[in-house]
Amino acid sequence: MTRSEPLSDRIELLGLRVQGHHGVLAAEREQGQLFIVDAVLEVDTSAAARSDSLGDTVDYAALASRLAEVVAGEPVDLIETLAQRLADVCLTEAGVHAVEIAVHKPQAPVGRPVADVVVRIRRERTS
Repeated sequence: MTRSEPLSDRIELLGLRVQGHHGVLAAEREQGQLFIVDAVLEVDTSAAARSDSLGDTVDYAALASRLAEVVAGEPVDLIETLAQRLADVCLTEAGVHAVEIAVHKPQAPVGRPVADVVVRIRRERTS
């Protein structure tokens, strides 16, 4: 189901901290570093509110584990690629119409002092 405007209901999983080995530089691949993930899921929570059943909503504990596996898993050069992989995982969840993913790389080697580097994407379910 494709939606032209965002749902007003959201489930937000913010600040998931995972060690990963992503980056273009060899040192990033070898040593790894902290990545922080925010996932904002656009869902219709009305069925879960009526039933009070976990089966009618997103199990965010299970989703957090799946997202952590991706971050800790196969290295990629770009956090843009990592963000897309995380979005793909979220969109496999029943009831998720769209997702916004932010991947924070606070220790990114940019050669200048920065507080954070963030790639933020939004993806919608296509079918």
